[in-house]
Amino acid sequence: MPRSSASKHHHVYVVALEGIPGGTGQEIYVGMTGLSPEVRFANHKRGYKAARVVKKYGVRLLPELYEHMNPMSWENAARMEVLYAQQLRRRGYTVYGGH
Repeated sequence: MPRSSASKHHHVYVVALEGIPGGTGQEIYVGMTGLSPEVRFANHKRGYKAARVVKKYGVRLLPELYEHMNPMSWENAARMEVLYAQQLRRRGYTVYGGH
């Protein structure tokens, strides 16, 4: 089924990461999903289509960093995932994901 640009049910989300060896405490993961961020995070933690770093070190979602921009179309979410990861790096975070 083709993705519709009119369908606005995609989200960019941010996960706090803790316990990464050599980490500074500012590590986060930025991703995008067609699910709710809560369901996607739960999937990561149970190992379903998981980013290894989130499965192992993900501790909670950081909605204060992403709620203001969601939901959006698939096209906008794909673009925003990359741009937002770059912006958060400039703000001092160590960002994983954000492809």
